[in-house]
Amino acid sequence: MAKHGKKYLEAAKLVDRNKDYTPEEAADLIKQVSYPKFDGTLEVHVHLGVDPRHADQQVRSTCLLPAGLGKSVRILVFAEGDGARLAQEAGADFVGLDDLIAKIQGGWVEFDVAVATPQVMGKVGRLGRILGTRGLMPNPKAGTIVQPDDLPRVIREARLGRVEFKVDKTGNLHVSIGKTSFTPTQIMDNFGALMDAVNRARPSGAKGIYIRRVTLTATMAPGIRVDVLQASSMKAAA
Repeated sequence: MAKHGKKYLEAAKLVDRNKDYTPEEAADLIKQVSYPKFDGTLEVHVHLGVDPRHADQQVRSTCLLPAGLGKSVRILVFAEGDGARLAQEAGADFVGLDDLIAKIQGGWVEFDVAVATPQVMGKVGRLGRILGTRGLMPNPKAGTIVQPDDLPRVIREARLGRVEFKVDKTGNLHVSIGKTSFTPTQIMDNFGALMDAVNRARPSGAKGIYIRRVTLTATMAPGIRVDVLQASSMKAAA
């Protein structure tokens, strides 16, 4: 069993392990129990009532966080011609094709989001083993394979705080929603946007209870269990 330090144990005393907190209570409490001196990452963990082994029970989508992620996002775009020009004008950090493919094959992966146009995926597909394991491979379901005209929109959303989520083999989602320096209002805005997106991503094969457990946590902090019914009814801010 993992041993926790003194600061973690002190923080854990503030969390009632037998209580399901309201989303508002959790947003306030997570700031109290986050003790590191650095600005930690906030995450929502959602256990879903799906069996990911079945194709009709896969959960994968994206969410635009209204308060952003609290960090700069490095965006890479695989494109040529007009697509490359549009990506550069939209402010992508890295734009190219053969040169970027060679660089990545050499071990470079200093970016957070990769976007591509359909026209270049024949070449980008070679990077599947490298980018796939890091969750960086462009994918139409994640909205990261788009026509050239859509590149400015996708780049803008990624910059603002667009996150992708995908159910793992144990039926869980682990999604970053910001930083511990966020205000409770910012946390609630992002939390609500995510839960709304998770509900909208419910697959056709999901039966019975879809969202079974929701936990709000932060880097090196104890998890706070959130009332499932209240979390499930959260909506993105209008």
